[in-house]
Amino acid sequence: MHVALFRRRKQRLRQIGESEAYGRAYGDRSEQVRVVKLEPRRPRYDLRVSGETLREAFAKRLDSREKEV
Repeated sequence: MHVALFRRRKQRLRQIGESEAYGRAYGDRSEQVRVVKLEPRRPRYDLRVSGETLREAFAKRLDSREKEV
């Protein structure tokens, strides 16, 4: 008796779009559903430090600590 442990993935010839995927999953698209593109979110507030400067400051604080025995 031979048991197949791995299945070969079916290779697609092309990628499907969002509307085609929705149609395959849910059937025909109704007027209640529409695809919209949203603008990227704007930053909520400006930060005074960047991630890199914060990392460097943390590394300096770790280095300046007394070594524990």
